[in-house]
Amino acid sequence: MGFFDFMTEDIAIDLGTANTLIIHNDKVVIDSPSIVARDRITGKIIAVGKEANMMQGKTHENIKTIRPLKDGVIADFDASEKMISMLIKSIPALKKKLFTPALRMVICIPSGITEVEMRAVKESAERVNGKEVYLIHEPMAAAIGIGVDIMQPKGNMIVDIGGGTTEIAVIALGGIVCDKSVKIAGDVFTNDIIYYMRTQHNLFVGETTAEKIKIQIGAATEDLDSPPEEMSVQGRDLLTGKPKQVDVSYREIAKALDKSIQRIEDAVMETLSQTPPELAADIYNTGIYLAGGGSMLRGLDKRISIKTDLPVYIAEDPLRAVVRGTGIALKNLNKYKSILIK
Repeated sequence: MGFFDFMTEDIAIDLGTANTLIIHNDKVVIDSPSIVARDRITGKIIAVGKEANMMQGKTHENIKTIRPLKDGVIADFDASEKMISMLIKSIPALKKKLFTPALRMVICIPSGITEVEMRAVKESAERVNGKEVYLIHEPMAAAIGIGVDIMQPKGNMIVDIGGGTTEIAVIALGGIVCDKSVKIAGDVFTNDIIYYMRTQHNLFVGETTAEKIKIQIGAATEDLDSPPEEMSVQGRDLLTGKPKQVDVSYREIAKALDKSIQRIEDAVMETLSQTPPELAADIYNTGIYLAGGGSMLRGLDKRISIKTDLPVYIAEDPLRAVVRGTGIALKNLNKYKSILIK
């Protein structure tokens, strides 16, 4: 261990479409919405994360809120770099330092990502002082985070429903055997709800409100064992232009989301149909693991289970499964060297 190592800090990043999480010293130190607010006149970033999130849908023309990642991929290079850099600088333990230390990073990326997009992530990381940057595929990280031993000659199926993408993968021997990445995930669910409220209730609601509806009464099926209460939703009446309120039940949201969930089910079925028979035998015994925020949708596990005739398990802290796995890979770099992309 040289002097240089003494100056290096290890961080694991789950750069998500909806949320960015960072682990430092085995603790999740940053868990913030992936959003920045920029002043249009000066071009300066005025807020990032939770602060910027509160501004969403409430800005005037001089402030613009940007979500730098779309479909799990960097869409706005400049904003994403500023966001990563500001989030890293706000890590409590690094704040105390006089200058930014060199960073050894493991960053997780969607499995359907292109070479160019991969380079964009790497370059962003290097610009914020990343000396050693490794990338790990999301389903891999999720599997490690759930506690699956991915190095074994055993098949495991992971379905990771994030904000921008749903990643489905069958993993064995430390590699992805077959995978599918579909751009239907949390954001699409939110838009489905906005559309449903417009067409069924003539009520125009914003993204933040739709997100609240999804979390409070979102459901994947109309027959839940313990259904949530009805929810009062405020928005703008499309006919009169006046603010108004309507009561919405979880059954309606299940209807609104039905088509999108069907497409996720289809993707799961397709992945299963491409799985080699020996691994299919393993999956029959182990079942399917769900991770990511989307897996918290009420009744989704039951619905996928009925569709596939397989047991479905939700990771214990699904929102953090990926970043946990990324952190474990960072800690055991030598063990997981083979699955990391340098």
